[in-house]
Amino acid sequence: MAARDNLHSRVVFWLKIALPLAALVILSTLFLVARRIDTDAALPYTDINVEELARDRRMIAPQYSGVTSDGGAVTMDAETAWPDADGGNANAKAVVAAYDLKDGQRIDLVASTGRLDNDAGRMRLGGGVEIVTSSGYRMVTERLDGALDRTELFADSAVDAWAPFGTITAGRMQITLEGSDEPGYVLVFDGGVKLIYESAN
Repeated sequence: MAARDNLHSRVVFWLKIALPLAALVILSTLFLVARRIDTDAALPYTDINVEELARDRRMIAPQYSGVTSDGGAVTMDAETAWPDADGGNANAKAVVAAYDLKDGQRIDLVASTGRLDNDAGRMRLGGGVEIVTSSGYRMVTERLDGALDRTELFADSAVDAWAPFGTITAGRMQITLEGSDEPGYVLVFDGGVKLIYESAN
């Protein structure tokens, strides 16, 4: 029994020495094989021109909304926008706009570029514009003007349209509110209109 206790004491004694030494060897190995940090390398954000960033008045995801005189609402969202040099008007990129009409109809607009002309009270879209109405019309044109204080849209460039009854090509297009006793929204194509009627049958 005494021999067994003596053996146990020796094992414990040597383990008390060996285990801490093994831990030191492992830690030393980690520090030796670790990748050396290059303190001379430039930080990834040091190339930013702070002065240029301060001069850039670009806004991210701006929004515009207003109420029209005929009881509707107009909204305009963009990916980015920036003011003119004088700050009076704003330019925008990747524009999504909408007219929610008083009678429940809706006109959705998507354009590559946009401009809020505060002096004229108009929204000017360009770079290819898509117009979709809740009544079933889809139109594409190069540019489109829209009033901000009333429901009035005007395209003075060629228009391709898809209607519930067929396809239409025209030189111009206009959407306005007309009539006094029972006013209604009117979509008008002109400037060499061509209609291809597609029968429902």
